[in-house]
Amino acid sequence: MRITSNHSAFTLVEMVMVIVIIGLLAVVAMPKFADLQSEATSAAEKGTVAAVRSGIKIAHMSNLAKGTDTYPDALGSAKNGPGSEDNALFDVVIDNGISDSKWEKLSKTKYKYAPTDTTYTYDNKEGTFKSKK
Repeated sequence: MRITSNHSAFTLVEMVMVIVIIGLLAVVAMPKFADLQSEATSAAEKGTVAAVRSGIKIAHMSNLAKGTDTYPDALGSAKNGPGSEDNALFDVVIDNGISDSKWEKLSKTKYKYAPTDTTYTYDNKEGTFKSKK
């Protein structure tokens, strides 16, 4: 009596070819994902800056509705130092403020974003929040 088997499997050559193809795909795709962290950091900075600028405009419009043409005196009530849960930055112009420790308050009108080492200055006369690298 003869027993036949219908088992099939990949050969060693086929397995090596699959590994080579996966390796080539990884080499091609890797540069696309390599710079994602710096892009995310830049996007986080730009998002916060845009929110602060919008908050300044909203506060100005609110003051105009009340009959005064003034911008907020300050962007927040935080102490000098990095943002945190206990030291939320920009709380005057952004609801609940920003507790991101990458942002730091340097003075009443100056803020710094540590990852890019960019300093921003608030001018309460003109209502601007500009960068100074």
